[in-house]
Amino acid sequence: MSAFDWPLLMQAGLKGLGLRPAEFWALTPAELKLMLGEARGASPLARDQLDALMQAYPDQTGEMDNG
Repeated sequence: MSAFDWPLLMQAGLKGLGLRPAEFWALTPAELKLMLGEARGASPLARDQLDALMQAYPDQTGEMDNG
């Protein structure tokens, strides 16, 4: 079973982007995602990146002094 929703992707590529069938099938999934705008923005943090941030900026454990 494929992890891709081919009918939806074909509709987006052929109708939405105006690609010809040969152009659509010549694309890689990554290229199609980029053309559809799904590759914009930052990627979510991986667990090791989150752990590194937590080590660099630990939560405060005591009361904060307001002045």
